[in-house]
Amino acid sequence: MTVASTQLHEAKGGRSNPYLLMPITLFFALLALAVLRAPSLMTSAGIGSAIIVATPLILATYALMASAISGRGTVDLSVGPLIGFVNVTLIQFSSAGLLESPLAVFLYAIFIGALYQLIFALIVIYVRLQPIIVSLSGYLALTGINLVILPRPGGVAPAFMAEWGYGTSIFSPVLVMLVLASAAWLLFTATAFYTHLRLMGSDERAAYTAGVPITIVRIGAHLISGAFAGLAAIAFTALISSGDPSQGTTYTLIAVTALVLGGASLAGGRGGVFGSALGALNLYLITFVLATFNFGAVQSFVTNLAYGSILVISLLLTLLIPVIQRYIRNFSPFLYFVALAVVVLGVILHGTFDYTAFEAASLPVGPMDLQASLIAPLEIAVSSPETEALRAQAAPLISAALLLVVIAVFLRVAFAQTDRRRIGPAVAVVLAALVLGGAWGMTQSTPDTEVSQ
Repeated sequence: MTVASTQLHEAKGGRSNPYLLMPITLFFALLALAVLRAPSLMTSAGIGSAIIVATPLILATYALMASAISGRGTVDLSVGPLIGFVNVTLIQFSSAGLLESPLAVFLYAIFIGALYQLIFALIVIYVRLQPIIVSLSGYLALTGINLVILPRPGGVAPAFMAEWGYGTSIFSPVLVMLVLASAAWLLFTATAFYTHLRLMGSDERAAYTAGVPITIVRIGAHLISGAFAGLAAIAFTALISSGDPSQGTTYTLIAVTALVLGGASLAGGRGGVFGSALGALNLYLITFVLATFNFGAVQSFVTNLAYGSILVISLLLTLLIPVIQRYIRNFSPFLYFVALAVVVLGVILHGTFDYTAFEAASLPVGPMDLQASLIAPLEIAVSSPETEALRAQAAPLISAALLLVVIAVFLRVAFAQTDRRRIGPAVAVVLAALVLGGAWGMTQSTPDTEVSQ
């Protein structure tokens, strides 16, 4: 098996993908620490605000991933200013009354992102400039153009986006946009174009020899990248509810960091939506955890130091991947994810459980009756309203944990007997629907915990 075919097999997301070991482990370690430091993260408002803040970064990472997979070291450094350009022009057109409907806003953002990436691809292919030079030139040009269009932060987002950035509940239009974008990428992985893209990124000469239309595939990759950049700009606009010519540039550095943390290869040929999303969530959790500590005036410097340190450590640990493959020849990222999810679920229950109220309700008042304490456990007690309310609150969490275990075992057996490329995207969509349905059920099951005196 050649190097190109080996990388292509790993890129397709086979059962053994050790490159997801680091992002999964880091995600659950940071999640457990974040819950212990700030249990409010696991509330409806906490999860909702996390979704609103993390979605632009996740979509920006998707945009980078599409072009990075194509090879030639195509890391678009201009993705941040491109997001800012769509943001400021969208605000200006909206203020002029030219972009008011949701359909017009989405079409405009996707069109501008795809048009810029089309120009990018044509310059790389026909002018034969290095992608890093083109992306750096675009970064500088768009940064200046954004300041010309909108010299300072201001303006108001379209009226229909007024409530998108509140983050007071889990379900929001931004979450729907993120789920649909992720599902679209997963469905894209089932196409022949995706296979050609992976092969071209792994070994462009071998792909050309095999008859892959290199030019068309590279242009298509950039168009996909531009579409995701446009969606990231919409999510960014919903987050700040205005225009900002400079804030979008910060997404370049953190999106590249998230892409690498997600296990993608900047040389091309390897990357996936699951790893990229985990990489972006890891960066959000790093910021969240550091915000729970008070570093004073050096808070931003500590955050950048944490980004750099974790990135360097992750890259060094990836050097151990060949050693890990010797001992773990059939590593399943999904089962590993579920196993850690069950462990962290216990940490979340511990971090969010009110032990003070439980002890106050369970401790007897006055002298303890020894005979009653020995006989009472043998009797059939009548549950109090507080106990019933606690059971009603714990039932969805217990059911969700059992459901994850059952699904993991079932899918493991199914993947062992079936080609994952055919059923992988469908399974991912079904799992996303189950998770969203379970979260919706948890938000609907709000039992009355008040006891009438």
